[in-house]
Amino acid sequence: MNKEDFDTTIAALGRAKIPSPLRTRAQGAGSGCFVSEKDRVLVNISEDYVIKSIKRGKKPLSFELGGPRGKIFFDPTKLRCAVVSCGGLCPGVNDVLRAIVLALYYNYGLRNIYGIRYGLQGFISSYGHEVTELTPEFVAHIHERGGTILGSSRGHQDIESIVDSLERMNVGLLFAIGGDGTMVASARIAEKIKKRGLKIGVIGIPKTIDNDIYLVDRSFGFETAVSIAVDVIGGAHNESISAPNGIGLVKVMGRYSGFIAAAATLAMPDVNFVLIPESDFELEGPEGLLETLKERLVRRKHAVIVLAEGAGQKFFADREEERDASGNIRLHDIGVFLKDTIKAYFKDQGMEADLKYIDPSYTIRSASANANDHLLCGFLARGAVHAGMAGKTKMLVGLCNNQIVHIPMEASIGKRKHVDTSGDMWMSVLETTGQPFLKN
Repeated sequence: MNKEDFDTTIAALGRAKIPSPLRTRAQGAGSGCFVSEKDRVLVNISEDYVIKSIKRGKKPLSFELGGPRGKIFFDPTKLRCAVVSCGGLCPGVNDVLRAIVLALYYNYGLRNIYGIRYGLQGFISSYGHEVTELTPEFVAHIHERGGTILGSSRGHQDIESIVDSLERMNVGLLFAIGGDGTMVASARIAEKIKKRGLKIGVIGIPKTIDNDIYLVDRSFGFETAVSIAVDVIGGAHNESISAPNGIGLVKVMGRYSGFIAAAATLAMPDVNFVLIPESDFELEGPEGLLETLKERLVRRKHAVIVLAEGAGQKFFADREEERDASGNIRLHDIGVFLKDTIKAYFKDQGMEADLKYIDPSYTIRSASANANDHLLCGFLARGAVHAGMAGKTKMLVGLCNNQIVHIPMEASIGKRKHVDTSGDMWMSVLETTGQPFLKN
């Protein structure tokens, strides 16, 4: 989809008529703390793009600016909210949960906030998961630990049953924290709510450690992942230089996008080869990985390789495809494959090579967020609360040009952001590592 080919209008449950309680907390700032519905954030801020758009008679693509509105849709004294986290773990989920609860409780005066246990399973009565009452006391210290205090799960659940549950609980506003599958489910929940004529808002806070959310500059958890990966790469480098022909091989997350591998390499420029899903590579041949790696060892006696988990999946073309409970393709383990392949190659060459393989994936995804992700989680959560209280629905909050914006779910779900292999980031990786293009 071309970034100019979709509608950025945000759906609403109705007209916002209730004066925001934030007016009384503005410390004399009047309406200065509120955001107008006319405030927009340009997606492409280059002057050339803006001028060309105007000349074509088109408005430059922009998103609605996030933030508190002067009028809200829901009466805080009568509203019940629910929060659910789904999918795999990611640093910062607890931060988002905590910030949502504190914003609802202290900024808007809500007292009925419920946590849905173990993802969308929590809406289905047959699973028997109890609902958790979320209070400031309950969430006070959860940001200090990784994981999610509500638990999570994968897998499809019946949308009709989820909406039935929301009705039975008398929930007026649902906050969903999760990846693309969760956002797809959230969009379907919002559609079913609309068909039933209900006034229930659905706000998504997108979660992916891979930083591959379409139209979003940076997702929470990404900077924490890069920070931990940098430490791991440093350890791999120390291992490699401490042995004759030492090789440090590090696998990081990145199913379809290699942002973690690329960013960690730029932050720790001791890496010699970076393998990501967006940049194809070969093993054999004079410019393939194996011979290039051999040349590196002959010349420098050590090497560090960083690969994203989704790289090199073509080498498993003859194997049967498997899927997880959510329908995602189970990737084959490129790390173990590459470790075994490299060892076998140097054995056949009669050349000594000491390879250390490190896979820190579960350590990274279950870690608590670092300072920058703490900040981003708070901004996203408060942005989600402000949008929800204003009656907006079927949207997600995200960072665009350093501003929190509202993005229609239809514009982002089912798509991914990728490393541009002709862009500055990847060119910088190639310059930093000095690696060739690794093709036959």
